[in-house]
Amino acid sequence: MIDLKEIKTKIINKENFYFLAVILLIFAIDRYSKIKIINNFSDTSVYLNDFLNFDLIWNTGIGFGLFKSNSSIFYNSISILIGLIILGLFYFSINSKKFDKIVFSLVIGGALGNFYDRISYKAVPDFIDLHYNNFHWFTFNIADIFITVGIISYIFKDFLKK
Repeated sequence: MIDLKEIKTKIINKENFYFLAVILLIFAIDRYSKIKIINNFSDTSVYLNDFLNFDLIWNTGIGFGLFKSNSSIFYNSISILIGLIILGLFYFSINSKKFDKIVFSLVIGGALGNFYDRISYKAVPDFIDLHYNNFHWFTFNIADIFITVGIISYIFKDFLKK
């Protein structure tokens, strides 16, 4: 039998409160950066230095523009899948140890920022353009940075553990 009091106690505790605060902070940082870029740099590319530009592009795919499609059915299916993955990460994070909670919060905070954009704008605004001479890395955003740092941290944790 499912004990709702036990589930509530497990979800609402001090560690999970901090984990949720980190998610909200990352989401807020991401939203702020995207709003600033959309409102101030939507028409122009901004040259910052020899390695970094701000150049707003609208990504209808997933990370780094993979799986771009003009099909609304495909776009909506991917969006639903991303939403389910975020819910799964929430579940895993609630049942995880402290370090994993931190790592999951980085990924979830970034994923929620991009998911919000997918729902609100039907695309994700990417604007950070790293380059060296004519070689340009994929254009990305603040949420992508947090997702990447979280995934790399999780992978390295497993390598260091063994």
